[in-house]
Amino acid sequence: MKIAPTVQRIALTPGEPAGIGPDLCIQLSQQKQLCEIVMIADPELIIQRAAQLKLIISINLFDALKKPQASTPGSITVLPVSLKHNAICAQLNPGNSSYVIETIKLATQGCMDNLFDAMVTAPVHKAIINDANIPFSGHTEFIADITGGHPVMMLATPGLRVALTTTHLPLSEVSNAITVDRLTRVITILNNDLQHRFGLPEPKILVCGLNPHAGENGHLGHEELEIIAPTLQTLKKQGINIQGPLPADTLFTPKYLESADAVLAMYHDQGLPVLKHMGFGQAVNITLGLPIIRTSVDHGTALDLAGTGKANISSLKLAVQTALKMAESNTIIE
Repeated sequence: MKIAPTVQRIALTPGEPAGIGPDLCIQLSQQKQLCEIVMIADPELIIQRAAQLKLIISINLFDALKKPQASTPGSITVLPVSLKHNAICAQLNPGNSSYVIETIKLATQGCMDNLFDAMVTAPVHKAIINDANIPFSGHTEFIADITGGHPVMMLATPGLRVALTTTHLPLSEVSNAITVDRLTRVITILNNDLQHRFGLPEPKILVCGLNPHAGENGHLGHEELEIIAPTLQTLKKQGINIQGPLPADTLFTPKYLESADAVLAMYHDQGLPVLKHMGFGQAVNITLGLPIIRTSVDHGTALDLAGTGKANISSLKLAVQTALKMAESNTIIE
């Protein structure tokens, strides 16, 4: 059993330097925290952006030998990484993509080395990273390549958690991707992480069907009868508290959700529109199935808002709070 430190230490990467990530991190630093937040960034970028935002901050360089201490308002602890080019709000520069990648690498490896208890990521701009000839399909895949594991995407907002069986696939490919192996792996990871990362001894998971009316006994599709239902029966026999497949159009109602700990959707736009309608800007993206804890915001780089002071920190704040709760639960069951 891992012994919890007095204060958890969380790595924070500001993401795309021309976007709102640095703004959000600076705005967050104005508030009291219950953990130590270590921003992995260029200190000059933070100083310049704080001046644009008319916010007063002090920079402390990260010292790994010191015990974690809760971050105080107006003070930012920084693990320095140098930008390649000066960052200008709303002006993407592929020359800074290697900087973005390096911040993610340091946060991820720091979690693997137990230097950090969790990592939180602000949004990156995938296209500009690829424009720099750096193969990059997304934060999640990049982090999983370093850590190993089988990443499962889950978004959460107060009152609802939605995990995805498939993520960024064309609808024409979803059916073939719903396999016994994939469902078994995703549900097992979801159940285990709800127990170990969220402190839920016996989580209840609701599973959507793939087709309208969950296939209506084969009249509207065969995936429920041939793949989803048999897999759920097998997992039930293994002790997982799971219900489904249920019609997605009625699953997201109080009758079902009030007793559920999480919903498993079959594809991206089956579950996430409901969650984002409930709490856009108040949601957090959580990567399950990794040996480390990683959370992120539920939005993009919002280049047009960078440096304006109009960026909303609600999602980043929730991402930090969620990472902290997961880290604390992780010290109890591991």
